[in-house]
Amino acid sequence: MAGSAAVLEDSSLLSKLDRALLPIEKFCALLSGLAIFSLMFLAAYSVTGRKFFASPLQGYVDYIEAAMPIIAIMGVSYVQRDGTHIRMDMLVSALKGRLLWLFELISVLMILVLIVALTWGAWEHFDRSFDCARPLCSRDSSIDIGIPIWPSKLVVPVAFGILALRLILQAVGYGRALVLGLENPVAVPLNLSVADQARIEAESLMGAD
Repeated sequence: MAGSAAVLEDSSLLSKLDRALLPIEKFCALLSGLAIFSLMFLAAYSVTGRKFFASPLQGYVDYIEAAMPIIAIMGVSYVQRDGTHIRMDMLVSALKGRLLWLFELISVLMILVLIVALTWGAWEHFDRSFDCARPLCSRDSSIDIGIPIWPSKLVVPVAFGILALRLILQAVGYGRALVLGLENPVAVPLNLSVADQARIEAESLMGAD
């Protein structure tokens, strides 16, 4: 479904909440991108140091482990918002009307239940690692250079919490579309035809000029 969805907006409360959550999701996606860029820089620095100075970056693996939750999870709510997350849409693309909204609502609710459970478990995992009575507030640290692990563990429930908010908004959007029989509901990703995609791309290019 990547690149084939759009999210409509209007003056309703649901759409306002959708737009209010979007900047937070964009910021989280930005953090994820910066983490990827940072690891690329650290990799180049470590390889250069090993090859020319026989001194690779100390704790390189620890830095990778610390950044991995940011890379893997922080941007997931953003892609869920616009429907670009990986999904099998062969069946969904053949559905129309209320049947489509029912299928989407059930899917989102199932994901929401899973994410709430994962958020709870991730927070407990973080709580076991965090202790302000200890140095750097950490009960555990990385093996090589002793980086506190609790910040990385905190990333997971925070990212999942934001995703849970997004799923709640989408569940309301799909439920509203199901009850009212809406053709183009707001705050949920809508499938676009090839013609619609071409029109949107043309409009964006014209706007850039």
